[in-house]
Amino acid sequence: MSNQESAPSLGSWFELLFQDISYGARMLRKSPGLSLVIVISLAIGIGANTAIFSVTNALLLKPLSFPDPDRLAILWLRSPGIGIDQDWPSPGQFNDIKTQSSSFEELALAIGRSANLTGLNQPERVQVVQCTYSLLHMLGAKASLGRSFLPDEDVPGKPSTALLAYGTWARLYGSDPNVVGRSLVLNGNSYTIVGVLEPKFKLDREVMATVGGLDTAEIFTSMPLTAALLQRRGDENYNIMARVKPGVTMRQAQADVDVIAARIRKDDQRDATFTISVVPLLEQVVGNVRQTILVLLGAVALVLLIACANVANLLLVRTSSRQKEIAIRASLGASWTRIIRQLLTESVLLGILGGVAGLAIAAAALYLVRVINPGNIPRLDDIAIDGRVLTFTLSISILTGIIFGIGPALRIANVDLNSALKQGGRNSGGSGLAIKNDVLRSLLVIAEVALSLMLLVGAGLLIRSFIRIQSVPPGFNTDHMISMRVSLAGPKYNGQPKATAQFYDQFSEKLRNLPGVKGQGEVTALPLTPSVGWGGLEVEGYVPPPNAPEIQGDQRIVSPDYFQTMEIPLKKGSFFSESDTMDSPPVIIVDEKMANQFWPNGDAVGKRVRFGGPDSKWYIVIGVVGTVKQYGLDADTRIVSYFSSKEAPSNTMYVVARTSIEPSSVANSMVSLIHSIEPDAPVYDVSTMDRRLTNSLARKQFSTLMLGAFAIFALILASIGVYAVLSYMVTQSTRDIGIRIALGAQQGGILKLVIGQGMTLAVIGEVLGLVGALLLSRVMSSLLYGTSVTDMVTFTGVSALLIAVALFACYVPARRAMRINPMLALRFE
Repeated sequence: MSNQESAPSLGSWFELLFQDISYGARMLRKSPGLSLVIVISLAIGIGANTAIFSVTNALLLKPLSFPDPDRLAILWLRSPGIGIDQDWPSPGQFNDIKTQSSSFEELALAIGRSANLTGLNQPERVQVVQCTYSLLHMLGAKASLGRSFLPDEDVPGKPSTALLAYGTWARLYGSDPNVVGRSLVLNGNSYTIVGVLEPKFKLDREVMATVGGLDTAEIFTSMPLTAALLQRRGDENYNIMARVKPGVTMRQAQADVDVIAARIRKDDQRDATFTISVVPLLEQVVGNVRQTILVLLGAVALVLLIACANVANLLLVRTSSRQKEIAIRASLGASWTRIIRQLLTESVLLGILGGVAGLAIAAAALYLVRVINPGNIPRLDDIAIDGRVLTFTLSISILTGIIFGIGPALRIANVDLNSALKQGGRNSGGSGLAIKNDVLRSLLVIAEVALSLMLLVGAGLLIRSFIRIQSVPPGFNTDHMISMRVSLAGPKYNGQPKATAQFYDQFSEKLRNLPGVKGQGEVTALPLTPSVGWGGLEVEGYVPPPNAPEIQGDQRIVSPDYFQTMEIPLKKGSFFSESDTMDSPPVIIVDEKMANQFWPNGDAVGKRVRFGGPDSKWYIVIGVVGTVKQYGLDADTRIVSYFSSKEAPSNTMYVVARTSIEPSSVANSMVSLIHSIEPDAPVYDVSTMDRRLTNSLARKQFSTLMLGAFAIFALILASIGVYAVLSYMVTQSTRDIGIRIALGAQQGGILKLVIGQGMTLAVIGEVLGLVGALLLSRVMSSLLYGTSVTDMVTFTGVSALLIAVALFACYVPARRAMRINPMLALRFE
């Protein structure tokens, strides 16, 4: 017969496959307990991988929902020499790039700001993006009502127009279809509403962060490109978004911009480190969490490998008990190829069942992530179990079924038919325990222990790092503190500093008399909020080194009582007083970091600093206060200069109050006080300082909890693996142990023998795991704070924990071995 004739037809192949699946399902039902343990182990590993892959798919694999997203980029200024790694460009720099670059098809200029929306039932604080036509055009924004911006709205002299985000239209205008053509007033300026954007048009928070640091965009307004605007070179508060031309790579665009940045450095006498970076939009969106996601992806891969090793060990136990069945099938003519295929079919069935259960675990995990919303996952709404995720889960389920099934299947192929038929596969004795000759099972246990140690060390380092961060003093007392932001706008306050100062004076007086309030103050940039403010400065008498960059520092305006209310300690000199007004000599307070940098001998008080160039006035330092963690407990702080609000009032301020009662209980009273003085003043961003501190740690806390959970899963799986192997070892070695006891072996000797076998594997696994952990910790270095990648406390503690768990897993079967009755064991054999 020819090969073609002997080859099975497609119908026969499906028939054989159906037979294998049916037989495999029956065999799984015969041992439901073991099958359930295997499915649960796989569900943990596959479910964790599916959940993290869903995040990876949404963040790193799925394109942004804009036209040609791979051609979109954000342009940033960078001046590492003065401590600024990312800064917004100016309209003048936008004009330079627009007129000199040959790499971009479109360029858009935008700036974000919060504004007071008046004319409705009550004042609202809204987030506004003023932009050129190209921004919304590049992002594919379309109007569901009215129209979007037109190109000629960039032309000077055109009426000011506005577009409403769909949610803003529904929330503030009740989805009124007649809203187009109406006027809205932002900070006292009138705009004509020309349209409402489609509900599907949404900008990620990470995209919005590039536009003035906003969280979202509620209103878009037009930006005429006047000659005066395009000549503003020092106003570096704008955003530039670009679309590269077809066929132009981001690297080519960067080279083009580098030439322009060199001209700007020369013409504007910028620092030698000044550059302009072209950052792909997707990288901008996911860049701050990419490494965290990749570390978690690696962690769940280790969990799955541990689960596979564990299941392979359990299947080795199962197939060993089926040696007689397999031997009978082989004796009756079944080929080893058919037998191996049957065993692999059973393994793949288990893998698919684990995958189905894993999908349910992944769906529940993603639901919890959305509920918790730690604030560090961009594009959270895009994270879902879609077709790509289902394909991934199916593929990984089949692959794991093959991986953990191939070892036991090949192992059974080497069975001795005569021995199996005579003894049913039971160990016939020997000079040692069964595990001595079971290299495959031993290697699997070693692998489980090694991988578990790697995960435990990674989780331990993150936990140590998180504890270190929590112990960092913020520089102020968050206890019983309520905070909120107030913004004054309109003709009454714009350009009227005395009116602004009068408002805050009245409010402060009323707030001090509010029951439960112990102290109050105001500041322009409250710690642990997105608010920022910095600029260049000159220190009298300080001669910078040759070619040194410009000195940059944070600048904040505070009320006289702010430091006492926040409990920021005074190190030298005095706080501001009520007499430090616009009519008195200009004074400032500096933080300890600035004082140590420029006056290390402790004589900062009385020194002079000026801001804004050689024609600006000098400020006298009257005090030095403690350093405050402005941007997070794990973030470096810039030097800080504080100005008195009596001398330089600001329209927008954070109001803080320390209370003797629950701080949130006085929030409504504070808002009512503000509106009693100025009904049109929006009040927003209301929160306790304890909550702000907690939120600032949410990202690291979430990453730590995730990796910690994976490490616990790994530890459980590894302990189950060690226990299963030693339990099987004791069962298979019953005759050997019975003979030893009959010959006079003591129980302590049996205990030592069994535990020694298991702990030998555990120690080998720990040694290999320590090597892997050293490599893993270096990958995680950027996620750690104040913790060495070779932290001895973590490595020692984790090693001891794993040894203790392995010892317990060894002890249970060892105790069973000690109780073996030699007469019963020998009679059974």
